[in-house]
Amino acid sequence: MTFLGFDYGTLNIGVAIGQTITQSARPLDTVIVRDSVPAWDAIDKLVAEWQPDGFVVGLPFSTEGEDTPMCDQARRFGKSLERRYQLPVFWVDESLTTKAALVALRSQGASRDKLIRERDRVAAQLILETFLHEPRPYDSQP
Repeated sequence: MTFLGFDYGTLNIGVAIGQTITQSARPLDTVIVRDSVPAWDAIDKLVAEWQPDGFVVGLPFSTEGEDTPMCDQARRFGKSLERRYQLPVFWVDESLTTKAALVALRSQGASRDKLIRERDRVAAQLILETFLHEPRPYDSQP
């Protein structure tokens, strides 16, 4: 099965692609958000190209594991994905993935420009890899 993973943000949404055979993911793209509206045309193209079986959206819980205001926005985005494409959405705790993405990019010697350009899509990769390494909730999907 193939999944698109999303790191939702109010300015950018990182996107990654992954699959269950190798339980691996890779960074794919960054989608711009303008006036709280994602660039749906860009997401439409990714969905058409990759034909995913579902989506994984990160929920940015607090360090205490509680909802944050961004959790509500990420949930709205995920529900929009589900309605728009008629595919299941799975949720992953994405606490600190952006920081982990920055650490990974810095360890590769990434320039400041590359850090800014790549951090959201690498965070989406980490979210998707977390999902792919969990017990397989997607196996029970019709």
